[in-house]
Amino acid sequence: MKQKFLSVAAAGIILFTACNTNTEKKEEVSPMQAKVNEFVEVELTSDISFLSEKEKQMLPYLFEAAKIMDDIFWTQIIGEKNDFISKITDPATRDFAIINYGPWEALNNDKEFIAEYGSRPQGVNFYPSDMTDEEFNALEDPAKTGLYTLVKRDAEGKLYTEPYHVAYKERIDKAAELIRKAAELAEDAGLKKYLELKAEALLTDDYLASDMAWMDMKTNNIDFVCGPTENYQDKRFGYKTAHEAFILIKDPEWTAKLARFAALLPELQKRLPVEDKYKAEVPGSDSDLGTYDAVFYAGDCNAGSKTIAINLPNDERVHIEKGSRKLQLKNSMKYKFDKIVVPIANLLLDESQRSHIKFDAFFENTMFHEVGHGLGIKNTITDGTAVRKALQNTYSSIEENKADLMGVFIVKELANMGELKDKDIMDNYVTFMAGLFRSIRFGASSAHGKANMIRFNYFAEVGAFTRNAENGTYTVNKDKMEQAIADLTKITLEMQGNGDIEAAKEMLAKYATITPELQSDLDRVNNSGIPRDIRFNQGAKNLGL
Repeated sequence: MKQKFLSVAAAGIILFTACNTNTEKKEEVSPMQAKVNEFVEVELTSDISFLSEKEKQMLPYLFEAAKIMDDIFWTQIIGEKNDFISKITDPATRDFAIINYGPWEALNNDKEFIAEYGSRPQGVNFYPSDMTDEEFNALEDPAKTGLYTLVKRDAEGKLYTEPYHVAYKERIDKAAELIRKAAELAEDAGLKKYLELKAEALLTDDYLASDMAWMDMKTNNIDFVCGPTENYQDKRFGYKTAHEAFILIKDPEWTAKLARFAALLPELQKRLPVEDKYKAEVPGSDSDLGTYDAVFYAGDCNAGSKTIAINLPNDERVHIEKGSRKLQLKNSMKYKFDKIVVPIANLLLDESQRSHIKFDAFFENTMFHEVGHGLGIKNTITDGTAVRKALQNTYSSIEENKADLMGVFIVKELANMGELKDKDIMDNYVTFMAGLFRSIRFGASSAHGKANMIRFNYFAEVGAFTRNAENGTYTVNKDKMEQAIADLTKITLEMQGNGDIEAAKEMLAKYATITPELQSDLDRVNNSGIPRDIRFNQGAKNLGL
């Protein structure tokens, strides 16, 4: 990479135009500032008055540990944050680089917006930039495909692997120390044990014990997700996980409403629209459904689009024994619904169906998307290989597509089971469609973006919705939408169960593209001033700490 001060041509220029009717001047923003403005700033906060004094004292330690995860994530994507940011002279470009954690636009197919850096390396800093596939395949080290290792070159140019806890030792040691200090203050036994084990896991890259302890937490008021978690950033092989952190405050009232659904997971698994061999694994029934306010995002979860729900851990061993925890980030979710989903629906959906756009439906679709991650099959029925490994770099897109489909499928099944009273499933279908347009704006380069396009193009193919050519609005066809969701869920679950990477590649090649017609509708959304996503005013100060 070129080491010099960077700027974007004309990015810092502010233009002024005179109004036609008076002498006032109207300020116009630069193209780069316009990109920044697409991310509407919202405040992350929560009512912490119900927390004990010791719980409040824990939070500053967790904020500091989360910031360390943020610093590590920067190094995984582009290098040291300060080294990168200090070279950007234009304030708007600097702000946009911070939103994206680098010089590539996450919600625009990773297009570079600082030309000097060129295209985004598929493996960013997880692998040497000049490493060939042949070199990687020839490396006789099982750790090369590990979730928590970097692949590097030694002084002689040979490849070797380095564990995260070694590569980031100074920062990891400090984070572990901070988390242990928080654990000393923890009054909840489950949270205390989890934090102690999480600190140890960061130091060893062995997360199984801490994941199990995280699953056992039931009465905690504070939650803390921390460490290398998702593999979205490794677009070369899909092996390496990136660091992130969430600090969450429980919403006791909403969490109580969701508690009963966790026990229904084994029954929902039985109702999946596939042969028994594709649903033979029994998900843990002690999975936790919880609602939280997010008060801090760091690293991977804060890059580009912002996460509004969590389904973790990702370890298949934990899923089979204990299930997973599905945490809904209610404040972030409500911001996206009010500021993005509703305006898009008013622009792109047929007026007769706009009354079906409801936050409760958006909440359900998102919540059961996370439930959907925990259902299906985790190991192939062919040879028992983990689906994640069998599908390689197609896995994330296929898995996100499965979860989105199953989210709405599960709502319908729960209604059929009498668990959701007075449910109008059209609320969920129409809100799902509006949410799809929101997500498609993120582009088709990310795992989520490709999953969105698979669904949109498949739905179009089978008539799950129709588009009015005269006014460019969409109408959901209830029966066809219901059938399309069931059919595509079946196709996806079978693909995963068979470990059929070729079928996955074919699906992505056929469907994961944005058509010119759809792009024209997205341009209408973009030109309307509707925010693309949210960004956060966040930190301990927002909680009065």
